[in-house]
Amino acid sequence: MSTWVEKLDARATAAESMVCVGLDPDPSKMAITDTLEFNRRIIDATHDLVCAYKPQLAFYEAMGADGFEALRATVAHIRSVAPDVVIVGDGKRGDIGSTADAYARAMFDYFDFDTVTLHAYLGRDSVAPFLKYGGRGAIIVCRTSNPGAAELQDYVLEGTDGRTVYQRVADATEEWDNEGRLGIVVGATYPEEMSVLRAEHPGLPILIPGVGAQGGDVEAATRAGVNSDGRGVMISSSRGIIYASGSADEFDSAARDATSALRDEINRALPATSTQ
Repeated sequence: MSTWVEKLDARATAAESMVCVGLDPDPSKMAITDTLEFNRRIIDATHDLVCAYKPQLAFYEAMGADGFEALRATVAHIRSVAPDVVIVGDGKRGDIGSTADAYARAMFDYFDFDTVTLHAYLGRDSVAPFLKYGGRGAIIVCRTSNPGAAELQDYVLEGTDGRTVYQRVADATEEWDNEGRLGIVVGATYPEEMSVLRAEHPGLPILIPGVGAQGGDVEAATRAGVNSDGRGVMISSSRGIIYASGSADEFDSAARDATSALRDEINRALPATSTQ
């Protein structure tokens, strides 16, 4: 059985794309009111241009039961039209024991994600339940793109010769699984830190949010994040793609144009020695 990481690498190679589209439906911004139809049209317009989709669970949870059903149907639609695309459940869960087990069942058995985002503040126990599902796995929040990230993540640990909390999180991520089912989240707004992490962890896949509306530089993030094969990243854009147009007739075609432009920008930024 292949892992989600292997699936990602195969898809990125086949589609010549490291674009991850964030499916974050906000009723105040959507061009149409039907959440599932909105997502379907975005997916139908972009699925040949992407390596992954990333629904952010908070947007669906805010809609109650209707949002959960829309999310399940969205995942099913991706499976039907683009089964080789990776689906990331962006819920940033983090707990231990029976609660972590329940989170894992929800993410994989109920929603059918390939991988999920997790906070690992509670240590190995909070991650282990997500490694019991064959090739599925998790992406550990490591160095985030928000302005306040440095308050805790840059804290230098005593007795470690200057290593930071975010470096320790990446170290632990690699230690917790030897079957290639874990990755890390590193924001596009911190390319220098991303370069450090890539050098220290050449095999870890990196989910890179923060381009587009959050101001991350695509070229810098690409060059900092890709592995020696010129892959190994998912560069995520949500608002810049799904809200590229407010027109009910054109939002899907505008999303396609924005996705294509981002894919091209990423590919232009790849080091000349990459095999992408």
